[in-house]
Amino acid sequence: MTIRVLVAGLGNMGRSHALAYHHNPDFEIVGLVNRSAVELPQELTGYPLSGDYHEALARLKPDLVCIATYSDSHADYAVAAMAAGADVFVEKPLATTIQDAHRVHTFAQETGRKVVVGYILRHHPSWMRLIEEARALGGPYVFRLNLNQQSSGPTWEVHKALMQTTPPIVDCGVHYVDVMCQITDAKPVEVRGMGLRLSHEIAPDMYNYGHFQVLFEDGSLGWYEAGWGPMMSDTAFFVKDVVSPNGAVSIRMPDSARSDDIDTHTKTSLLRVHRVGRGDEDISMADEPGHQALCDREQAFVARAIKEDLDLTRHMQDAVQSLAICIAADESVRSCMPVKL
Repeated sequence: MTIRVLVAGLGNMGRSHALAYHHNPDFEIVGLVNRSAVELPQELTGYPLSGDYHEALARLKPDLVCIATYSDSHADYAVAAMAAGADVFVEKPLATTIQDAHRVHTFAQETGRKVVVGYILRHHPSWMRLIEEARALGGPYVFRLNLNQQSSGPTWEVHKALMQTTPPIVDCGVHYVDVMCQITDAKPVEVRGMGLRLSHEIAPDMYNYGHFQVLFEDGSLGWYEAGWGPMMSDTAFFVKDVVSPNGAVSIRMPDSARSDDIDTHTKTSLLRVHRVGRGDEDISMADEPGHQALCDREQAFVARAIKEDLDLTRHMQDAVQSLAICIAADESVRSCMPVKL
């Protein structure tokens, strides 16, 4: 069975997912959707391009819809796709409110449609190894994770557009909170956040730098930091560290790594496992996949989920939970108060 797919949103991630579909024989692209004119790679120029998502959905009747638009349309587009009889791949975050995330989750349960959320690190062998090594150390854990990007030019324009609906700690934070939750597997109980507007180019009620702490029922605690913009420091922009009473697991990047390189935020270069009383073990990740190869792996999983009728219940629950934590962090930033979960 070939899966007929409609791709909505042709920014960086949408193009990468479309290329994954183009090269995977499990899929047939029946259409592309983008609201504005867009420059496409040569491989994608032969596919029909529309500016109207709902019209294309009704006309093409795809088996799968890939949603890589701005975050505020994710929930509505996903529900519309399922109502039309299609399965869904939707980029993170699943929605911009927890109510919308629950709406997508509930509708997927009611219709029996598959929904895969774009948690690309779940398909990354190095991050899978990090989670495995951290769990082997045993908790409780301290998570020290960040993702700061010194963006300028077109990338800063994209970030400013994203921030019209979603702050950095939510947009990127869901990836790393999901990693925290996979390692500890404990219930999150409280979130404390702080943020700051560092640019007059964004709305007065938005902030382009933030960090938060999340406390878990088993005593684990996590710190996450994210900032976007030309003012961001290119020093210590990449911290990926998990500490336990028995040691630590860390991602170590080469000195040449830059925050404006998309592969920097997925490639790990080296894992260092520190065990108390036993010294350190360095695990080379030199042959790990790059950004496009990860998108290929992610869409191969989508094909398997559909063809093998995989149970995605836990996947959806995890996506909603990580989003709920990040939305609580945003609430804490705005209220200047801790938020109980």
